[in-house]
Amino acid sequence: MSEARLILDQVFDHEASHPDRVFLTQPIGNGQVVDTTWGQMLDQSRRMAAHLQSRGLPRGARVAILSKNCAHFVMAELAIWLGGYTTVAIFPTETADTVRFVLEHSGASLLFVGKLDTWAQQRTGVAAALPCIALPLAPPTEFETWDAITARTAPLQGRPQRGADELAMLIYTSGSTGQPKGVMNSFGAFSRVAEGIETDLRKRMGQHEARVLSYLPLAHSFERSWIEAAALWGGNTRIFFAESLDTFLQDLRRARPTLFISVPRLWLKFQQGVFAKMPPAKLDRLLSIPLVGRLVARKVLKGLGLDAVKQAGSGSAPLPPELIRWYRRIGLKLFEGYGMTEDNSYSFTSNEQFSEPGYVGVPMPGVQGKLSSDGEILIKSPGQFSGYYKQPELTAASFTDDGFFRTGDRGEIRPDGLLKITGRTKELFKTAKGKYIAPAPIENRLNA
Repeated sequence: MSEARLILDQVFDHEASHPDRVFLTQPIGNGQVVDTTWGQMLDQSRRMAAHLQSRGLPRGARVAILSKNCAHFVMAELAIWLGGYTTVAIFPTETADTVRFVLEHSGASLLFVGKLDTWAQQRTGVAAALPCIALPLAPPTEFETWDAITARTAPLQGRPQRGADELAMLIYTSGSTGQPKGVMNSFGAFSRVAEGIETDLRKRMGQHEARVLSYLPLAHSFERSWIEAAALWGGNTRIFFAESLDTFLQDLRRARPTLFISVPRLWLKFQQGVFAKMPPAKLDRLLSIPLVGRLVARKVLKGLGLDAVKQAGSGSAPLPPELIRWYRRIGLKLFEGYGMTEDNSYSFTSNEQFSEPGYVGVPMPGVQGKLSSDGEILIKSPGQFSGYYKQPELTAASFTDDGFFRTGDRGEIRPDGLLKITGRTKELFKTAKGKYIAPAPIENRLNA
């Protein structure tokens, strides 16, 4: 890995070498989309970065984004980085109380409000004194708009640099008491993850121009690393965004992704949709017939919008082994991975050589993994976080004396390096959406 090179170096190179290449495709309703090229994206982000600097924000100031996935989420994040600041992305479905906590705990100086379904309820979590800017797909607000600001502001010039140790982002994740923890991720760690994932994907998929559909929350490290970071690093991926749940299948068919990343809940839902049209027993018989089976498998994948997929992945929660086998039987190369916010979702993944249903793979390049004496998975990753914001004691307790992160997961590691997750050491459980839930607050309410 090229330790000195950071993600903004890559972005500037792409801006210079292929400014007219389409990078972002955003649906805007009625079957229409807006394409944004690398040059257009950087022009917009540079203008907003100049505006943020004109507000006198100190270097490293926290700037928050509350939005569903959209093209302007990526543009806003780049503007934050170019201006010299740190991104605080908030899940678009969070309650007003959580929005308030994250904004106050992070000390956010400004908030970008974007595409949201429940802004009316979330609005009460935003202090009246906090400056806000409305992104193009935001609900109606009284805030000044992105378009108005960028129209009157000259773009920031040059190649603004960020240090490897500077914070790129704070990502808030559930804690054992239910109170979110602010995970600090540096530009150095995020860049090594972007480079590592992009390199891994190119080995699997080749050097062709890739297409992805971004729909898992960009506020989560899984989508942030495997979709946004890898695409920004490589420069030859086009990101399509989903418009809504109602149009998801249409969005998927428009994108015809070559890389598709999802979570167990959706992989199961896809399968159930297939079974609703054709009973499992009948499908199984057809797949068993030579030639006919291949035709049926292709038809199934085309119906799902996954016929162009060269690589499919699942993470955030365990995937039933039988579901992996089913997808592989219809011709989809579906692999599992394992990671967490604290390592930028960069630790273990399966591949063509090391893959077995029920196992999440082997260490990615640069990753070291081992088990403690009581079976806890310990990881040291190039994407390792810098600590929990304002929680030095918790940070210290999260690492072993030799610098390995205590994941809180129990596992087994085979002689060939394949890892199986067997349970949790902490009192947390994970939903099929990949979200951690702390039972303690619920138990306290019930016992009150």
